[in-house]
Amino acid sequence: MTRQIKVLVVDDSALIRSLLSEIIRAEPDFTLVGAAPDAFVAKDMVITFSPDVITLDVEMPKVDGLTFLDRLMKARPTPVLMVSSLTEQGAEVTLKALEIGAVDFFPKPKLDIANSMEAYRSEIVAKIRSVAKAKVQPKAIKKNIANTAFKFKTSEKIIAIGASTGGTVALKSLLAEMPIDSPAIVITQHMPPGFTKTFAENLDKVSAIHVKEAQDGERLIPGCAYLAPGDQHLLVVRSGADYRIKLSDSERVSGHRPSVDAMFQSLAQTAGSNVLGVILTGMGKDGAAGMLELLNSDGITIAQDEASSVIFGMPKAAIDLGAAQMILSLQDIPSQIVQIINRLGKEYRI
Repeated sequence: MTRQIKVLVVDDSALIRSLLSEIIRAEPDFTLVGAAPDAFVAKDMVITFSPDVITLDVEMPKVDGLTFLDRLMKARPTPVLMVSSLTEQGAEVTLKALEIGAVDFFPKPKLDIANSMEAYRSEIVAKIRSVAKAKVQPKAIKKNIANTAFKFKTSEKIIAIGASTGGTVALKSLLAEMPIDSPAIVITQHMPPGFTKTFAENLDKVSAIHVKEAQDGERLIPGCAYLAPGDQHLLVVRSGADYRIKLSDSERVSGHRPSVDAMFQSLAQTAGSNVLGVILTGMGKDGAAGMLELLNSDGITIAQDEASSVIFGMPKAAIDLGAAQMILSLQDIPSQIVQIINRLGKEYRI
């Protein structure tokens, strides 16, 4: 018998509550335990029904979504799927929610809400199922104070990181530990347009290195990290002695744009043995095939382990494919990167 996933909807919009409730009721493995218009009603329903997943509106009257989420994570940690608006303010609040402990989010449509929610149906259902399996715990990120760790400086080496569900917090944790003289880092995180610029700015605040949203044609330089924009693939090409970013709005790869597979595959073709590829927590299998190409091109590959992953989908897919040379906890990945780059530095000096 299929395990039932108990879902609680919390949203001040009666229309959104109704639409989400209909979507949830239509799934045979979902049970709608309630639909709350505000945090006060939601609190009682959490106590009464112990839901497996809560869909939570970011912006609510009386007690806002962030305050409710913070209290929930301290008192009764529960997997939460945030419902957020596609605005700069919505992006900032959503990223804060992910840092507090929310697992994932989906954007609330601005226009023609009923038809737009129907278009999102399959994505919402998939996210609820994924979130239900997530490990939930409040996270806190501290800015790294180390200035240097690499014994060799080279513009040849590239660190490439792919992530999805749970990746926003994992990336903050990893980049906060990277020293200021790090090789150039390219990052693909599954995220909608409008969110990546804000996310890059947030990463920059906790990192010794400079983090920015990637721009087409810019040269990769040490001490900088480049985040793929929310609607474009981040590819790396060779231009003379330089590596440069090429942004592409071509078709989705492995169901995504930006795609981790697309980034890894471009690096396998362009940089090969100069690349250290890392795949972090995430739903699905994007990045596995590209990481295998990277490994077969003499790149070095690392996958996050199951215990430290919010969702073990992407790392597991890479491991099952034989693409990961090392399987490490999130907290061990930064120090391993430093060791690997220093070892490679002894083999090659520019």
